Amino acid sequence: MYLLSFFIDKFFLEKTAYAHCDIPCGIYDPHNAQMAAHTVIRMTQLIGEVSASSPEPPFEEKKKIISQVARLTHVKEEHGHIVEEELGTLENDYFKEEHLSKFPNLKKLLAKGVSLSIKTRQNIDMSQAEELLETVMQIAEIFYRTKGVEPIRIKSVYPTEHEIVTYK
Repeated sequence: MYLLSFFIDKFFLEKTAYAHCDIPCGIYDPHNAQMAAHTVIRMTQLIGEVSASSPEPPFEEKKKIISQVARLTHVKEEHGHIVEEELGTLENDYFKEEHLSKFPNLKKLLAKGVSLSIKTRQNIDMSQAEELLETVMQIAEIFYRTKGVEPIRIKSVYPTEHEIVTYK
């Protein structure tokens, strides 16, 4: 009896599923992925600034620097994960076969965005963070085209000093 119970529990466990929402609501937008990519860039900038401070600070200052870098890294990793989640929602819930046919590079861009998200969490590399944002913006441009609106790039108001994609 114990063995049967073990196998039932093992194969029929409830699993938590996460989604944009529980119903196909039609509310999709690449905005959150863009904000998260900007945050990855900003955290990478700030980590560079903290790391470039005094080369041999006193012990108490070292503790503050280590703490600050840990906090910045945590936020960078959280937002890298948000990029992945948002791209996954667009890929799995919004983009359909007709979109993939019309935009043959879309599938590759989505995979590249996820891959870059992972790389930006593993490393402190500004070029990868900027490439992540560029990839997310290209996906955003395709998204807006599928909605029948003209995507435009505008200078963001963020300290990253990069662009954001919106529409006319």
